[in-house]
Amino acid sequence: MQKLKIGIVGYGNIGRGVEKAVGLAPDMELVGVFTRREASSLKVASGAPVYNVTDAAGMRDKIDVMILCGGSATDLAVQGPEFATMFNTVDSFDTHAKIPEYLAAVDAAAKSTAAVISCGWDPGLFSMLRMLSGAVLPLGNDYTFWGRGVSQGHSDAIRRIPGVHLAVQYTVPIENAVSAVRAGENPDLSTREKHTRECFVVAEDAADKSAIEKAIVTMPNYFSDYDTTVTFITEDEFRTNHTEMPHGGQVLRSGTTGDKKHVIEFSLNLESNPEFTGSVLTACARAAARLAKEGQFGAKTLFDIPLSYLSAQERMSLISTLL
Repeated sequence: MQKLKIGIVGYGNIGRGVEKAVGLAPDMELVGVFTRREASSLKVASGAPVYNVTDAAGMRDKIDVMILCGGSATDLAVQGPEFATMFNTVDSFDTHAKIPEYLAAVDAAAKSTAAVISCGWDPGLFSMLRMLSGAVLPLGNDYTFWGRGVSQGHSDAIRRIPGVHLAVQYTVPIENAVSAVRAGENPDLSTREKHTRECFVVAEDAADKSAIEKAIVTMPNYFSDYDTTVTFITEDEFRTNHTEMPHGGQVLRSGTTGDKKHVIEFSLNLESNPEFTGSVLTACARAAARLAKEGQFGAKTLFDIPLSYLSAQERMSLISTLL
């Protein structure tokens, strides 16, 4: 079996998660990790070669799929369209309000490549379940609860604020809201009534903490629509209590078929958000390669991909064992 040749752009938490997932995939091999840092300064766990990101253009014939592991706040908006001109790509762009805009930008760039955007578990797997449950129960309402856990995208957005040294953000579902949905009450919940956000920040020396807090709680698309608390802590406390990355959540749809109530629920309980997200991205890399082989170029989402394209198993094997 000829293995898919995978490249990773960015070696942060998600990049390391992808590296692990590729190492476990029977049909893939990691060709290299691409970084904006000095390549010789970066050692990766798998021992794969490390290149500067500027070297990527010269390796188009050596990589089947490039998995982009930068943050949504600043990295992917630039890297997504840029790399889609050269490679089949997969990314985890997760700023929900900007996904249509990002999709259009990547689609315009991906003239001869397949670019699968906004993969992960939300957007990603949770998106698929929202669509599926809505198709099954058209008379009803969707509810999505995240956490309690670390949001990588929101934590990254905080770390971009001037004066922030380290930061982590926990998304916390409001239990009364979850219970009402599970009971089939179909509550009308505002964004603020579903979750709170807890931020733990290590500020740089002499940083203006009040300015940092204001920048966080007023940040559109991330914090402004939520009750958000900001707690400043020491670096020692951060290292002791806030370096793990658990997460999870539930997608529910509460609906009716005439006079009967039904609730559909899909849940995740993750010890490592980035490792799980990396596993989803890696599965989507298979789909990107298969779409490209068929000449199905342009930007795609998980809504556009046959489910079997995500699996290392052949279609008839899936049908005989899982259907």
